[in-house]
Formats: sequence, C-alpha cells, structure tokens
Amino acid sequence: MELKINIENEQEIKKVNKDLESLLHSVVKKALEYENIEENCEVNILLTDNESIREINNDQRNIDSATDVLSFPYLMTEDGELLVSEEDYYDGYLQIGDIVISLERAQEQSEEFGHSYEREVGFLTCHSVLHLLGYDHEEESDREIMRQKEEAVLELLSLTR
Repeated sequence: MELKINIENEQEIKKVNKDLESLLHSVVKKALEYENIEENCEVNILLTDNESIREINNDQRNIDSATDVLSFPYLMTEDGELLVSEEDYYDGYLQIGDIVISLERAQEQSEEFGHSYEREVGFLTCHSVLHLLGYDHEEESDREIMRQKEEAVLELLSLTR
C-alpha cells in the first residue's frame, strides 16, 4: 500500500515539524494496515487550533464548540463494510477522507490525561481514521470496539500511556 497524506497547518500555537508529520503518517498507515486496507490511499489532514475547529464544527455539524478532532469520510459504508467504486479513486489513490485536528486541544488533553503530546496526537489521528473507515461510537458496544482498535494500533507504534 502506498499512502499519500496531505498535511496543511493553519495554526501557530504548536510547532509542526518533520517528527510530527512522520507521526501522523505512521499512525494513518498503521491504522489502515490494522484494518487490512491494501489499496493505495490518500488522506487529508488539517492541523488547526481551538477557534478554527470550533468554526468548522459549527459550520459542518451545527455544534458551536471546540472539539479535538473531526472526521469527514468520503467513502460509503453498509453494515460495517466499505463500499468502494471507481469514482472513489483519484490518480490511483483511494480517497479516504479529511481529518481536522486541533493541536491546541491535543496539548490540553495530553496534560489532562497525563500522557505525551505525541500519544494524544496519535490517538486522535487513529480515532479519526477509524471514523473515516465507517466506525462510530454512538453505542457502548461500538465505543468498546473502537477503543480496542485504537489501543491496538497505538501499542504497535509504542504510543502507550
């Protein structure tokens, strides 16, 4: 699997360097591998702050509050299975979706939960990739499935608490 990740940084609160970009790439790749996705994939990641993610959350979901991560899947799912058609590919890459992460909120949550900033960014990225693949956490049983998958992927990357 080849992976193309388009990272756009629109915030100035947290430094975005090659290490952070490498972390994002590693987490997306490992989450897709964990889910047995073998196609070449493309994912867009927007790194932002609390105010900008609040605006996006309000515009897209009519929720006027900041959040840590937003996921905008491109693919349709049915009964937990991805429905992929030729229209879902561009230039040879399966278009998975968009991820928006508030690095400001990631920093706050890493301090609140007592683990590293890298682990929090990794968790938010993995969580979002699972949403892009059709998982949700509306029901407790679904929440448990997502949490198990998140922890397994983060463990593979040594991003432990």
